[in-house]
Amino acid sequence: MPAHGGNLRELASASGKAERDILDFSANINPLGPPEWLRPLISSHVTALTHYPDPECAALVEAAAQRYGVAPEEIAVGNGSTELLHLFPRVLGKKRAVIPVPCYSDYARACQLAGMSVETMPLHRADGFSLDLALLEAKLGGNEIVFLCRPNNPTGHICDADAIRSLAARHSATTFLVDEAFGDFVEGFDSLTQRRPANVIVLLSLTKLFAIPGLRLGCAIADRVVIQRLRELQPSWSVNTLAQAVGVAALRDREYVRQTQLYVCQQREALAATLNSLPGLTVYHGAANFLLIRLDRNDFDAPRLAQRLLADGIAIRVCDNFDGLDSRYFRIAVRREEENTFFCDRLRAALGVHRPAPLKRRTPAIMFQGTSSNAGKSILTAAFCRILLQDGFRVAPFKSQNMSLNSFVTRDGCEMGRAQVVQAQACRIEPSAAMNPILLKPNSDTGSQVILMGKPVGNMNVGEYIRFKPQAFETAKQAYESLAADYDAIVLEGAGSPAEVNLKHHDIVNMSMARHAGAPVLLVGDIDRGGVFASFVGTMEVLAEWERDLIAGFVVNKFRGNEPLLKDALDYTAHHTGRPVLGVVPYLQNLGLPDEDSVTFKAAPRGAAESAANGDYVEIAVVDLPHISNFTDFDALRLEPDVHLRIVRSAADLGQPDAVILPGSKNVIGDLTYLRQHNFDDAIHKLADAGKTEFIGICGGYQMLGTKIGDPHSIESAGQTICGLGLLPLSTVLEREKILRRVTAKHAPSGLTVHGYEIHHGQSGGDGLQPLVFCDDGEMIGAGSANNLAWGTYLHGLFDADEFRRWFVNRLRARRGLPALSKICTSYDLEPAFERLAEVVRKSLNVAEIYRLMGLR
Repeated sequence: MPAHGGNLRELASASGKAERDILDFSANINPLGPPEWLRPLISSHVTALTHYPDPECAALVEAAAQRYGVAPEEIAVGNGSTELLHLFPRVLGKKRAVIPVPCYSDYARACQLAGMSVETMPLHRADGFSLDLALLEAKLGGNEIVFLCRPNNPTGHICDADAIRSLAARHSATTFLVDEAFGDFVEGFDSLTQRRPANVIVLLSLTKLFAIPGLRLGCAIADRVVIQRLRELQPSWSVNTLAQAVGVAALRDREYVRQTQLYVCQQREALAATLNSLPGLTVYHGAANFLLIRLDRNDFDAPRLAQRLLADGIAIRVCDNFDGLDSRYFRIAVRREEENTFFCDRLRAALGVHRPAPLKRRTPAIMFQGTSSNAGKSILTAAFCRILLQDGFRVAPFKSQNMSLNSFVTRDGCEMGRAQVVQAQACRIEPSAAMNPILLKPNSDTGSQVILMGKPVGNMNVGEYIRFKPQAFETAKQAYESLAADYDAIVLEGAGSPAEVNLKHHDIVNMSMARHAGAPVLLVGDIDRGGVFASFVGTMEVLAEWERDLIAGFVVNKFRGNEPLLKDALDYTAHHTGRPVLGVVPYLQNLGLPDEDSVTFKAAPRGAAESAANGDYVEIAVVDLPHISNFTDFDALRLEPDVHLRIVRSAADLGQPDAVILPGSKNVIGDLTYLRQHNFDDAIHKLADAGKTEFIGICGGYQMLGTKIGDPHSIESAGQTICGLGLLPLSTVLEREKILRRVTAKHAPSGLTVHGYEIHHGQSGGDGLQPLVFCDDGEMIGAGSANNLAWGTYLHGLFDADEFRRWFVNRLRARRGLPALSKICTSYDLEPAFERLAEVVRKSLNVAEIYRLMGLR
């Protein structure tokens, strides 16, 4: 077994795992991964590969000179710092090397290849492997190279820079080669590139800091005469074109270095504290991005530990091949927080230090994200929820943040997005605010009401919400954990696209949530819009490496045509991205499920009536408000065979329908102003005067039908009062407290029981109203005019009741002179729709592979 690390392929082979399933704690590279600019930079330089690289590396040398504040003539760049390390012993012509050990083994090898004698100077474990400069000085004779590594690899110890400067000044005939490959991981690091004595050479590595060891790039800073000699020995075109371009960008990126230092320090301290709490371990407290550890047990050594950990998919660096160390020592890299936690848990188990509490198995999860909004994420999430349910799993949906005006009230009076309610129905479970802990309800172009765990916490503009996001995300993570603890599997939904580069640095709904949940991501693209494969490839190009690692595959959605014709495109996508297409889902029409969001609601008229040819139908017009909410209130009406439902956007298109519905609104005062500005009020009054059209208002629309709406607490305006349309003698005041509750009520004219929910700030009343809808406690939540041609209610979901809906349509038929239909024509039951959806999607997706990704198979 390759216990000393460094070869991921061999480690994977020894463990029987795939390379991507190995947590490589043996490699000391940046836990943050490559910077986000790396991939687009490489893509933009592909054409440059047709030309030879600049042999002088002029741009790279100039960038290094600016970064370290030295002359270009004092800089050499190479194919990794190891290339330069092997050249310096030949350049300097010294006979002897002094190397404090333990340290990087290539120091001695480079000297031996140059024909030099090597004297090692053991560092003592009793001193924490710190360097005694007095002992070192006693070994200096004037014709040697002293190799120093700061921070030292593998101990992480840093020798004082000023002490080295003083030592070098006292021994001008000795060359001090100082390797600072890990220096940039240390906050406040005093580099010897500054105030460098003439007999000091500094080696620097960019590949460890920027997590690109496969690219090979290093540089050295030394006296210009030494640099000139090195360049004469160095092979031509040593640094390739891509490495030069990446190096220039890396040397200019100070912010990434700062972020790395803060993160590494935080994680190293936390990791060291946990390891120090375990008996039988000695942790050497270093300053770099790794820790040296000694096993203080007679019955256990590091190679044996490495074997046990590799069985769990963890690779560590056994240090018995470091001069001065033995088989008790091993080194681990500082990685991401969740990986460090996993390592410590597995280490406890491997050592048998105590009987560990069984690891809580992470709840299997999968996440559907999209290349855009309305790509079909919500529907596919619902479909996969039903597939899991059919296969015997207790499953729940989750979306950390939803922006929608289409909300729902749970039994315990919490508000949540309607899409997650539909997904919960697919799971056959009761909707809970934990499934959608953050709901944003836009009330202007730049602001929204923020709902947290079902309760409003205030109105916020974009800047205010961005500052609030960290707190909101903590709530979302807690909601997810509570949900995950109760179910066998979770199906998560993202929002918009993970490739929105202006937003993803404060993302709490896409990749950040997937990482927290440990959920592989399926990226969904809408092929009906065109450009789906470009969207897949383009999305991958702008993701950070850790985000790309979460993408497990792609799903082509809404495909019309012959699937075999896509083969070349599917193969290209897999080859270009390294990710497979795990399904092609056909375009599904007339699903019978509520829309994902208002985009589809606003897109077209809703289902021409089956009886339109012979005139046996009624026509209902729904006014499309700018801030329309709960647009699914009318989904059941569009399913009726004798109803033609139209979405109206202009007064001229209102026509002469049998009924006009004013829907709910998140900004009643703003939407009422909109109706007046676009002459809807005149068109509505003309229809009312004709006496042939029935007017219905739901929630905000109910308020608009009245005579007056007051906003004394500035809920939706600057405290103004506005006149309503005047079709009902109804006056409304918007109160601070929002009413959120599920309701069972009686519709007085029909005598039928109806169910639904209330979501409103308004309190309404007035003389001359005809009471229509009563709660069980007798409270009136709906009223009408004396002629029954105008009425409204606060009850969302009123038309979902099959009997009431048929009664309402029959009344419209009677007014039109059509006979009533004696039976219920349509059952608004989503179960058949869920079953049809699951059947199609199951056939379209590689369900077995998705289950494997989730850990269910």
